[in-house]
Amino acid sequence: MKFGKRLKKQVEESLPEWRDKFLAYKRLKKLVRLVSSSSGDVGGGGGGGEAEFVRLLDGEVDRINAFFLEQEEEFVIRQRELQETVEKVAGSGGGGRRPAAAEMRRVRKEIVDLHGEMVLLLNYSAVNYTGLAKILKKYDKRTGRLLRLPFIEKVLRQPFFTTELISRLVRDCEATMEAIFTSSVATTAMAGDRRTWKGCSGDAGMAPMADQQGIFRNTVAALATMEELRSGSSTYGRFSLPPMAAPASPESDVLQSIQIADPIPI
Repeated sequence: MKFGKRLKKQVEESLPEWRDKFLAYKRLKKLVRLVSSSSGDVGGGGGGGEAEFVRLLDGEVDRINAFFLEQEEEFVIRQRELQETVEKVAGSGGGGRRPAAAEMRRVRKEIVDLHGEMVLLLNYSAVNYTGLAKILKKYDKRTGRLLRLPFIEKVLRQPFFTTELISRLVRDCEATMEAIFTSSVATTAMAGDRRTWKGCSGDAGMAPMADQQGIFRNTVAALATMEELRSGSSTYGRFSLPPMAAPASPESDVLQSIQIADPIPI
């Protein structure tokens, strides 16, 4: 699949409010065609066409960085608040008492949603980096210039490419998910959840399940895309993303445990 189509698919599978935050690949590709079709730019100095291309690239990187940092900061706060909530709910089950099914359901949904959104942000980083590498390769090939190396070296130092923090948050969230979904307290509460869902009818009962199903499906798709982008491909080499370390894979133990504990059709 060509990258343009893959990017379009990724945008469609992302959260609605994220869809205008991805790399403007089509606009960059159009500018590459305009620059390469100009006789003054082909194999030459690049002139105003290259300057405009670089300005657009810099603007895209700034825009991607701003969105990534905003989301990362929000996830740090949500992770901290959620951990406090999990500890509070777990504490409420002491002394033989069981946490309310509704409360446990809410906590489970928040954990799954947060994990899914953080995985989508890692995918956002990978897809946008790949798009930049692809468009720079296309520019150099069409113009005879060597712009890719210096620009990518600069990109490798950008916040959106530096994903150590968000990767750690994902791992911490997965540890919390594993504890929640495998605990006897959670199992008891989930059994009550299923009875509650079966007793619901109409949109009021199905809406929360549909929301969770959508994020879960997008998370699995994002994991699959990251594995594909980080494995050997037609552009594998010094500009490729490093092998994927975390999260593990679309078939990871954590995701499987969620499906087993509370099956969600995908």
